[in-house]
Amino acid sequence: MSEHAIRDIISSGLDVLFCGINPGQSTAHQGFHFAHPGNRFWKVIHLAGFTQQQLKPEEEQRLTETGCGITMLVERPTVQASELAPDELRDGGKRLMEKVLDYQPAALAILGKDAFRRAFKQNKVEWGKQPICMGKTPGVGVAESQRP
Repeated sequence: MSEHAIRDIISSGLDVLFCGINPGQSTAHQGFHFAHPGNRFWKVIHLAGFTQQQLKPEEEQRLTETGCGITMLVERPTVQASELAPDELRDGGKRLMEKVLDYQPAALAILGKDAFRRAFKQNKVEWGKQPICMGKTPGVGVAESQRP
């Protein structure tokens, strides 16, 4: 069981499911995704046109109104994502695959190249669309991690 109150924001038919690596300590303490004041996630998705206004972490549930959702590879909070063990990331990759197969978002955006590489046992990963599909979700992409 997780050590925090952060839960997936997910439903069937999403346009994009954003997948963070794991909660930072500040995020876990506040109980909302990407809640650290230095985190750029909410600003970036607004500037990219996913939301009409910049949402605050405590407004995270409104994200589904935009066709987007959020999940995480690993639920265990850490100060830095590099503290995660390889088996935690691989197990998280398996759970993520199950979620994607269950909910079938049109696209999956994993926020962190190294985490994607380790979770899915990929040798070389470039930014952007990846050559893998998860069920009916062909748009698997890797974007910069938004964690400070």
